[in-house]
Amino acid sequence: MPEMTGGQALAKSLYLEGVRVIFGLPGVQLYHALDGLQGEPGIRFITTRHEQATTYMADGYARAGGGIGTAMMVPGPGLQNASAGIGTAFAASSPILVVSGQIERDLIGVDRGILHEVNDQLDTIRPVTKFARRILDPAEIPDAVHEAFYHLKTGRPRPVEIEIPPETLAEVANVDLHEPEEYTKPVADASRVREGAQTMSAAANPLIWAGGGVISSGAQEALLKVAEHLQAAVITTPEGKGAISERHPLALGAHRLRNDPVAREEPNFDAILAVGTRMANPAWLGGQRIVQIDIDEAELGRNYDNTLGIQGDARLTLESLYDNLQQLGSARPSRAAEFDSLRQRRAETAIRVEPQESITATIRNVMPEDGILISGMTQIGYYCRAFYPVYEPRTFITSSYAGNLGYAYPVALGAKVAQPDKAVVAVSGDGGFLFNSQELATAVQYGINAVVIVFNDNAYGNVLRDQVNRFEGRVYGAALHNPDFVKLAEAYGARGVRAEIDQLETALSEALSIEAPTLIEVPVQGMPTPFE
Repeated sequence: MPEMTGGQALAKSLYLEGVRVIFGLPGVQLYHALDGLQGEPGIRFITTRHEQATTYMADGYARAGGGIGTAMMVPGPGLQNASAGIGTAFAASSPILVVSGQIERDLIGVDRGILHEVNDQLDTIRPVTKFARRILDPAEIPDAVHEAFYHLKTGRPRPVEIEIPPETLAEVANVDLHEPEEYTKPVADASRVREGAQTMSAAANPLIWAGGGVISSGAQEALLKVAEHLQAAVITTPEGKGAISERHPLALGAHRLRNDPVAREEPNFDAILAVGTRMANPAWLGGQRIVQIDIDEAELGRNYDNTLGIQGDARLTLESLYDNLQQLGSARPSRAAEFDSLRQRRAETAIRVEPQESITATIRNVMPEDGILISGMTQIGYYCRAFYPVYEPRTFITSSYAGNLGYAYPVALGAKVAQPDKAVVAVSGDGGFLFNSQELATAVQYGINAVVIVFNDNAYGNVLRDQVNRFEGRVYGAALHNPDFVKLAEAYGARGVRAEIDQLETALSEALSIEAPTLIEVPVQGMPTPFE
């Protein structure tokens, strides 16, 4: 076994497991980790300007298809700053590896008040991680990294965290490095798949409800085979957008924002195949039998009682379901005309509001089909969840149920690092953008040429509108004083452009044609609610 420092063992282990990019912020407890990475040229280290951005960027990198996203930060306040991004990745079932420092090994738990001490740090991070481990011996680092990747690559994809004290990173030890493993995805119980196939085959009017698990498992082709065999309409959650092209004759698009009657009113779908979704809105259902496929057993039937749960990888389970459906009968005749009529009725009855509708259409018109849109927690972002058409997987990213301001721009930077040849655009409000506007510096420093559109109403607009409408016009705490966003971008060395709504199409087209980080400020007035 070769001798090396813990920091070198960490760098070599990460490289062997396939890590090629780390989003990190250096600090005193990480010096020997950074020294180890300096000697591993195959890993690119991108220094962010806030710990929050490390995990947001790692999340964007993972969800855009770059592989496991990796973030590194100091302990205590560093990890706590990063926890917003960890929580978002947890909510969105995104596989990110968090490498945190720790305080001096012998002082963990002593509660002396050492720099960056949080007692006990592991307890603070467990609620938003799938697995967390502290490493005290440098010889254990390869084992811990390997174990972390086991959890990242098996079961439901979610964040994992490892933390290492500075002495462990500095000490020299005999280290046995591990080669990466390929892990077998879980195959669903054959009898339950058969029962699910019988339920769906017997349904006169089946519906497929596709969530983010379809995307993460690469199940789009298998989903399409099942849908076409059953001639079942497909509706997606916001996280599942891209599971089927919204141009496909069976696609109904995404669920509406708060109240979508598609599953409980006409056309009276009598059985629903739910794939890779928590079924978090059971009120949208109308008593139907659900066949729910999910890799996480805890999600099966969690939110809806009348459920046949099938635990397994979405792609493998759908492939098995398709085989069973073929044995039960031939593919049904095309219902394309019927579903075209349903799509038209949904479009006619949907509540469309301006200027959100026009702005969303403008962005879609400019974006390439494989361009990646990050829908921030802002009026346009909310609207995009329901009404922005998506044609390919991994091209639409939300914060899922975390719903946190400030994630959109750093997530876009991570996505652009993963897909440098694709258009990447973040949609943000003025309030949310200023959570992480400092990452313009990161974009310029590393040539990460993502575009952010900042819709500026000088307010936390959703809060202000709700206060006006619900509290007899009393507004408190929602108005903002903003910088000149164009000058702010230019001060960092990025492009800054101000465009009125009717100029956005030209401004965005130009931004996507130029290899430079760009901020487009769009002045807007308060917008009507899209949530009716």
